[in-house]
Amino acid sequence: MIWLGGRDRSAQASRAAADTIILPHLDSAHNLARWLVHDASLAEDVVQDAVARALTYIASYDGGDARAWLMKIVRNVAYDALAVRKRRQAVHVDTCDADGVSIVEDLADPADDPEVRMSRQQDRDALVAALAGLPTELRECLVLRELEEVSYKQIAAITGVPVGTVMSRLWRARRDLMAITKGSAR
Repeated sequence: MIWLGGRDRSAQASRAAADTIILPHLDSAHNLARWLVHDASLAEDVVQDAVARALTYIASYDGGDARAWLMKIVRNVAYDALAVRKRRQAVHVDTCDADGVSIVEDLADPADDPEVRMSRQQDRDALVAALAGLPTELRECLVLRELEEVSYKQIAAITGVPVGTVMSRLWRARRDLMAITKGSAR
């Protein structure tokens, strides 16, 4: 039997906590980061920084909803990264990442023929453009609820606003998204 000193036990406990608290939610964290920063490589940096912060402060995790806890960290890091980028240059909302590759190209496309594929691509482009046209606070609520299937209560915890505000933002986001998509259909 190997005796583990206090420091080694602490490291093992942190690793075990990270495996159960952080790792199961990395895909959701990356998805939220991509929608918030509109840049695949910056989203990867955001998630990496968020995980580093989460690991640093994992001892302060109170045992609540791990997904909401990590998503809140990702959200904060994403906004910090956007603020830094905005100070360096004007933020350009686009459907392409830094390499000029369409963000939508990474999505799986189950279409069999070119016509269906083109139609779906146009729908995705319209959706991405419509989402990009929403104010950030509306877009983040919509992405968290509809794409990540986070509860209203969890969204409130992540964004730091009351549940009623979350509901209002979701209603406004859906209304605005419908108005944008109806306007582009003409």
